[in-house]
Amino acid sequence: MATRAKKDSEQKSEASTAKARKPRTPAPKKKRVQDASDGVDVIVSKVGEKVHALRTKKKLSLQGLSDISDVATGTIHKIESSGMVPTITTLLKLATALGVTVGYFVEEDENASQRVQFTQADHRQPVYTPHKGLTLGGITGSYRQFQTAAAVATMAAGASSGKNTLNHTGEELIYVLSGEVVFRMNDDDFVLKPGDSLHFQGSVPHHWENRGDVPAQLIWYVFRNPEGA
Repeated sequence: MATRAKKDSEQKSEASTAKARKPRTPAPKKKRVQDASDGVDVIVSKVGEKVHALRTKKKLSLQGLSDISDVATGTIHKIESSGMVPTITTLLKLATALGVTVGYFVEEDENASQRVQFTQADHRQPVYTPHKGLTLGGITGSYRQFQTAAAVATMAAGASSGKNTLNHTGEELIYVLSGEVVFRMNDDDFVLKPGDSLHFQGSVPHHWENRGDVPAQLIWYVFRNPEGA
């Protein structure tokens, strides 16, 4: 009887252990999330190629393009050989001289013929900017097809447009979602807080910065001239 009781006890123990052991489900493999900087690097790497191709197509020498764009020949050469990341001001000068918009240099070719653009929140394309601390996620279609370009911008604490003021063709509209940013227009400072906006012509010398301790988020619109300048 003692032996049988022992066997019954062992069987119950094994059954209990088997019940407690659940089959292991392998953990799902994590998908690699593409960093926004990956897309920016690809865009930047193509800028020089496009400048060179367009200059060659128009049969312009380095000196010829320099003369009509007011950009030094050495700078153009470095841009074409991917040895320099051009500022937005330099790109604007080259674009004007070559008869195209800045969008020609910094947008994906396959988006050129798109007439309707739907952008999901987690699929915003990175927009190239030479300014450190400023991240742009595009929310509009190709700048070649539309008159407006807009992005959700994140401006890191301490980020700014640099020492020099900016000026260009077209217009800009800023709408602040969170944080605080300061735009200097000529000698006037405009402090923008959540819900505030600023609309100005790009030809007005301007400068921006985040003087706060936290990042600021805003929607940044750029309107080009109707003639595409």
